[in-house]
Amino acid sequence: MPEPTVKPDRPPVPMATPILSFSPVTFEVPGRQAPLEMRVVVPATGDKLPVLLLSHGHGSSNFIASMRGYGPLVDFYASHGFVVIIPTHQNSKTLGLDTSGPEGPLFWKSRPRDMSFIIDHLDEIETAVPGLAGRIDRNRIAAVGHSLGGHTVAMLAGMRVKDPESGEDVDLSEPRIKAAVLFSPPGSGSGASATIAERYPALVNSDFSFMTTPCLIVTGDKDINPMFSERADWRADAYRLAPGPKSLLTVRDAGHIFGGISGYDAAETSDESPERVAAIQRITWAYLRTALYPDDPAWSTIKSETETGSQGRIESK
Repeated sequence: MPEPTVKPDRPPVPMATPILSFSPVTFEVPGRQAPLEMRVVVPATGDKLPVLLLSHGHGSSNFIASMRGYGPLVDFYASHGFVVIIPTHQNSKTLGLDTSGPEGPLFWKSRPRDMSFIIDHLDEIETAVPGLAGRIDRNRIAAVGHSLGGHTVAMLAGMRVKDPESGEDVDLSEPRIKAAVLFSPPGSGSGASATIAERYPALVNSDFSFMTTPCLIVTGDKDINPMFSERADWRADAYRLAPGPKSLLTVRDAGHIFGGISGYDAAETSDESPERVAAIQRITWAYLRTALYPDDPAWSTIKSETETGSQGRIESK
């Protein structure tokens, strides 16, 4: 049975507004192999705007995993009221950095530090982006991450990682982030493949018991890759093993790219579906909106829609 057509701008999501994109905003960061570059995408109008930090994945594409990627999410969130900031993390192939350091090719510790640095320097970012001065609400900050970006955002939300080099428990939680969305984050060591444990040991040394920030974890029921895990619910571990409040959105027929969230017409999207992308845009936006503005009914409304539709299922704790 074909999926129903989803209209991205029907209630509870307001009409889209024009957006402005500015890049690069660049900072020299001590200890970083390369300057920290970011793209800032903002609504053309409005003030007291919430901030959304978006962490890209690892992947094989050169520019998807950089500040240039994730247009379908970035543009939607910005056109519906968020100041979206997406940095290029040091694992990006666009930088061509030495990957033999203690963090390995993932730069897994520097990635959450990038996000905290951005929050520390919102004043400078506001000044650098034309027309943004005085329009940011610093009390309403959220984060979104996909795949390795989900791991990054999980760390910001409180997940701790045992450093495979030093054995220390790394805590890079960021209390200024009030809510988060994790798309297909790596799961726990239980059920992880020997290949991934050997190649990327930091990904399977996670302790979700400290991940207390409210989060929506988004998984696809077709996102099963034996290279990572043969366990069907592996990427839902952040929901199962973390304390509440948490919600889990399981998207029907979705693979790792959820129909194409990482880029417009990305060849790596094995399950291309504009309808699925539109549904995910609306559902995740509604979650973030109510998480930051508790009086807004967007999340309860979208949950009711999802329960009666065919996009997937939502559960909460």
